[in-house]
Amino acid sequence: MNERYKCFADFYPFYLSQHQDKTCRRLHFIGSSLVLLLLVGAIVTNNGWLLWFIPVVGYGFAWVGHFIFEKNRPATFQYPLYSLMGDWVMFAQMLRNLLKR
Repeated sequence: MNERYKCFADFYPFYLSQHQDKTCRRLHFIGSSLVLLLLVGAIVTNNGWLLWFIPVVGYGFAWVGHFIFEKNRPATFQYPLYSLMGDWVMFAQMLRNLLKR
C-alpha cells in the first residue's frame, strides 16, 4: 500500500481489492445508508446534533468490516479523500447491483 495514486480511476481497483469480503462490503453499505438517513434526518428535523453521528456511524460500520471480516487496515488511513470517494462509488454500484461478487 505504499504506492501513491495520481487519480481516483487508478485508486479504485485497489480500493475494491481491499473490499473483497461480502460482509465487509455489506457493512459499508449499511453504514453509508445510515449516514444518508442521518443527513436527511438532520435536515428534516433541523437538528444539527445528528450530524455528529455521521462519522461514528460511517466509519464504525466500515472499520468493523475491515478489522473483523476483511482482516486488513482501512485504506482511509493512507488515502482519506480517495477512500471516501470509493465508499460512495461502491455504495452506488452495490445499489445498482453492479459489483461482481
